[in-house]
Amino acid sequence: MNLVSTTSMIDSSTLSASLMASLESAMIKVSIVEDDAKLRETVVRYFAGRPGFRCLKSYPNAEAALDDIPKHLPDVVLMDINLPGMSGIECVSRLRKAAPSVKIIMLTVFEEGEQVFQALSAGAFGYLVKSNRPAKILEAIREVYDGGSPMSGHIARKVVQSFQAHAAANASANAETESLTARELEVLQGLSRGHPYKEIASELGISLSTVRTYIQRIYEKLHVHSQTEAVMKYARKQQAES
Repeated sequence: MNLVSTTSMIDSSTLSASLMASLESAMIKVSIVEDDAKLRETVVRYFAGRPGFRCLKSYPNAEAALDDIPKHLPDVVLMDINLPGMSGIECVSRLRKAAPSVKIIMLTVFEEGEQVFQALSAGAFGYLVKSNRPAKILEAIREVYDGGSPMSGHIARKVVQSFQAHAAANASANAETESLTARELEVLQGLSRGHPYKEIASELGISLSTVRTYIQRIYEKLHVHSQTEAVMKYARKQQAES
């Protein structure tokens, strides 16, 4: 073998490696979190034949995904909600902190507005139902990869309704809790921590009957009839401020 042919083989090998690296970097890398083994394998096989996409890994539960995904950093993760152990929504929340660059699409049978709201609040970028055609899922992956937030029109309407409901509740809670005096707010904070009346009285240096009087005023100002309702309104205020 002469030097020219050897050099040609080296150049060809280097070119092939460079081309492969270029093709690899152009692919959208996807990972899947799905507890249904049959469905998980079907999705993995489907990605194997799609140009421009590469399935990095698949996981049967949130715990395995949370442990491994930050090490491999796919571009997009398809995440089921109804997982054994840790829920998909909790996994999204933790994964967004552990791997902020990863974009997550919820792929599930659930269409309830509250589920959608919780998933998006946790950090999901899109929300699709499993009944979507495979081509639609690929389209959604590319859309979220390019900076979009894919979801069906039906799901989008539920999202708007949920956000509006939460916004209205938070606005109402803020307005009502703002009417509380400093001492009433201290009593409400004690209730939110689960402290009994006697403990609140001791902490604030007031009598038990005075605590009861404050609580009655809190109920009137917040337009509630129980400690649970009062604490829920206080929690909404805290959430709005965080």
